[in-house]
Amino acid sequence: MTIELGLKGRSETVVTNQNTADAVGSGLVPVFATPFMIALMENAACTALVPYLEAGQGSVGTKLNITHDSATPIGLKVWAEAEVTAVNGKQIIFSVNAFDEKGPIGGGTHERFIITVDRFMEKTAKKAEA
Repeated sequence: MTIELGLKGRSETVVTNQNTADAVGSGLVPVFATPFMIALMENAACTALVPYLEAGQGSVGTKLNITHDSATPIGLKVWAEAEVTAVNGKQIIFSVNAFDEKGPIGGGTHERFIITVDRFMEKTAKKAEA
């Protein structure tokens, strides 16, 4: 299948004590942590690609350029949306945006590459052997 411009994905969660900045160590306050927002963005992009991958393929995130613009307290739902904006062979570029129930909380761009999982893992395993 061909990955086309405009392809979209979404991922959501609720802010809990476990995904706050103070719990993960990225800050000292009990609000939704930037690393978890990034994970939501990557998951939205990854999820969008899954139906278009061939057997044995996967994708890996390689670049993010995002801002986290608004804090979200415990108890609110948060979600990320990803949309394909460019396809350059195995390189896929996404626009990513995150929201909570009150409005936008962050956004930017995300780059992923399509990989052959076995080949990728073989290459990675060689690092452990050295």
